Amino acid sequence: MMKLYCKPGACSLSPHIVARECGLDFTQVNVDLQKKVTEQGDDYWQINPKGQVPALQFDDGSLLTEGVAIVQYLADLKPDRNLLAPTGSLTRYHTIEWLSFVSSELHKTFSPLFRPDTPEEYKAIVRAQLEKKYQVVNEALQDKQWLMGLRYTVADVYLFVVTRWAKAIKLDLSGLAALEAWFNRVAERPAVQAALKAEGLV
Repeated sequence: MMKLYCKPGACSLSPHIVARECGLDFTQVNVDLQKKVTEQGDDYWQINPKGQVPALQFDDGSLLTEGVAIVQYLADLKPDRNLLAPTGSLTRYHTIEWLSFVSSELHKTFSPLFRPDTPEEYKAIVRAQLEKKYQVVNEALQDKQWLMGLRYTVADVYLFVVTRWAKAIKLDLSGLAALEAWFNRVAERPAVQAALKAEGLV
């Protein structure tokens, strides 16, 4: 039985959704990232020295961290779900390309907006940067059902999670029709709804 350490609505929602898409048996453990304590009262520093979520813990106590690594591992456990193309397929590396883009260009760019000590002038610059990056995503989604075309992948899941943040902070996504249509398709998936419900987000 794997344990997935999460914070509701955080980037850990991505592997949480992927685990449910894969139909895997796992235990969701919520973490208070301010206090670094699990919902059972365990010291999270002792579990994950990085102090962040997500973290996937195995029966032997070993740990896999970083969302981009975890979603690839989970997808490879259930190749029949087609959430990540096989090794050697160029589609797999294009999927990883998108995972990297979401991680470095979107996810990390949001960080200053969630810190109370970030100056308002800088927040305005960050918001403008994000809006420009989302135009790139919208362009990539033109005439596509998913980022990879007809195949829903782990990259769609990660992008969905950070796009929820964009909506929460009221980023200006007006006019990005392809992005909006794509977002709604992801949101309707049963595994996505189940993960959101389990994290108390719906």
